[in-house]
Amino acid sequence: MKKTFLIVLIVFAVGFLPAVSYAAFWQKTKTLTPKQGELRIPVGDVSDGKAHFFKVKANDGTMVTFFVLKSRDGVIRAAINACDECYEAGKGYVQDGDFMICEQCGRRFASDKINVIAGGCNPVGVDRKIQADQLVIGMKDINQKSWYCKLQKK
Repeated sequence: MKKTFLIVLIVFAVGFLPAVSYAAFWQKTKTLTPKQGELRIPVGDVSDGKAHFFKVKANDGTMVTFFVLKSRDGVIRAAINACDECYEAGKGYVQDGDFMICEQCGRRFASDKINVIAGGCNPVGVDRKIQADQLVIGMKDINQKSWYCKLQKK
């Protein structure tokens, strides 16, 4: 009887955990190595509408985590996995459909507003450009924004 009650209690409790709590558990992060001051990611690898997480070592030694996704308007977006408000918690974002959700405060951000709206709890945009079939991100921007990731727990 005690075992059955415990199992039911665990299943019930897990059912109430917010999606962001366990979505980050299986999130994969690929480590990139800059070449000639740039990161290059094949556009085809990030064009499926899903957030793809990457990390790279900044000049100050901080591992900077960022995500890239193609929003519903067809634009490839990129942002540091942190914000002005909640970066000290070191948690970042998870994806829920066409939204990125702050793991600290739970606020939702439409993917088509990434790199458009800045400040507050919005994802910190990363400068990027498309060259041929490559998404190109300069390490200068990553290095300038590395401080957001000094407290990351992932």
